[in-house]
Amino acid sequence: QVQLVESGGGLVQPGGSLRLSCAASGGFRKINGMSWYRQAPGNQREFVARILSGGDGEYADSVKGRFTISRDNAKSTMYLQMNILGPEDTAVYYCYADIQTVFSTLPLPYWGQGTQVTVSS
Repeated sequence: QVQLVESGGGLVQPGGSLRLSCAASGGFRKINGMSWYRQAPGNQREFVARILSGGDGEYADSVKGRFTISRDNAKSTMYLQMNILGPEDTAVYYCYADIQTVFSTLPLPYWGQGTQVTVSS
């Protein structure tokens, strides 16, 4: 059973930083692209950042220059370093990955359960 588990969320003051992690576990052969999305109350889920295996990150305009996405393929883990956080960054953050499992010849989409990030003084 492939799972994505996020961690690192919490309460932070405006201007502060947080680092989110997303770890994949279970029976898989390869993790392709990995992404972060977020959903604020009353809003649709929106794209935050994406990283291909060994590639550079792509970012939403709203986080460009403040957030950095990275991954450690040896640990099957993706990270999101978030700096200069503001109240507008308050949301549940979800990780997403295209994963080739031991049972699939094509990559399948997987979502994590989400981690809450609250930016407030």
